[in-house]
Amino acid sequence: MLMPPFELHNPASVEEACAIAAKLLSAGEEFDWIAGGTDLIPNYKWHINTKPHVISLVGLDASTISMTEIGCMARLQDIAESGDAHPLISMAAGKVASSLIRRSATLGGNLCLDTRCFWFNQTEEWRSSIDWCHKCDCGTGADCRVIPNQNELCVATYQGDLAPALMVLDATIHLIGPEGGREMLLHDFFKLDGMTRNVLRPGEFVLKITFPDDAGQYTGSYQKLRVRESWDFPEAGVAAAWKDGDRSTLRLATTALESIPRRHDEQVAESAGDIKALADAVYKEVKPVNNTALPPRYRRNMLKVLIKRACKE
Repeated sequence: MLMPPFELHNPASVEEACAIAAKLLSAGEEFDWIAGGTDLIPNYKWHINTKPHVISLVGLDASTISMTEIGCMARLQDIAESGDAHPLISMAAGKVASSLIRRSATLGGNLCLDTRCFWFNQTEEWRSSIDWCHKCDCGTGADCRVIPNQNELCVATYQGDLAPALMVLDATIHLIGPEGGREMLLHDFFKLDGMTRNVLRPGEFVLKITFPDDAGQYTGSYQKLRVRESWDFPEAGVAAAWKDGDRSTLRLATTALESIPRRHDEQVAESAGDIKALADAVYKEVKPVNNTALPPRYRRNMLKVLIKRACKE
């Protein structure tokens, strides 16, 4: 596939990146941020949501890896192997794709992955042959192909690995843009819509992730269901963590089952430490749809297995 033309901008600092974004916004120009490019570049080659401008974050000093902070440009292979990140984050990073991909992929890019769907992640010719879908309707008002006769909600699936692991450690995400910086808990960052995906405003990007001081006291596990043991996106993912084996401190989060990753505080509270009851409660809560490699019923049933494995480990 031929790469569509675009102008690449290479800021050397956060301030310069925000200034370029502000200039493009004021001129009415669309643009994308690019970090490692392992998700964006393939989408551009397939002519999925291409923009005329791309701003690279490679020149930013944002690669910190520690128990209390990880920068947006930290490479996943470094997170997995450095020994400086929380073991749970290292475990999740090490299960992303292949080592070749992880050497380019970044924390910020993994968190901001575009949602995926059988009807959307295809070539432009293929998508045009079915008269498009709600996520890429080219102004036609096309219905969702997964849930017919509706064009109000996109149900494309979020398939990032790191989000649930970060969520159970109570991570805070820091955003920056032309209007300044803001921060929030990571589980408030995502938005239940396969098109918008998150609460990023025009011109904003993820700067870093920080953790509470007691994050190092939590022990955790990340369990992943995928078609192959390397390369593939998760078909379901579960992260669990607790402090000193105390079930009253248990936190659980899931990914790759809906348009957002979820932290399941309500289900954890209701289960009162009973892992089987917790697995059943989360099973009832999530509602995967038929737009990934494995059927929804199988993914949902395997969710119980992953929860039990994560808690046991």
